[in-house]
Amino acid sequence: MMDHDLWDRPIEVAIECGDHFKSIRNSREAVAYLMTCWPQKGGESFAAAKRVCMDAVEGRSAPSAAALAFRAAAREAGILR
Repeated sequence: MMDHDLWDRPIEVAIECGDHFKSIRNSREAVAYLMTCWPQKGGESFAAAKRVCMDAVEGRSAPSAAALAFRAAAREAGILR
């Protein structure tokens, strides 16, 4: 359990049809969001984000890499603020 995995800047994603936003602050939150709230599961950037964020949670990948992958997936899904 690594909790030093705080991202430099939170990534804001749209929830509930874009009326509200949620700040994702670290890889653990990103994994939870990818697994539960993601609008369309599947696609290369979704799979990459899931993999890199999981690796970051387990200390095998840099938090910055996880943030980058999550941001790219959110942009592709159309939920990046």
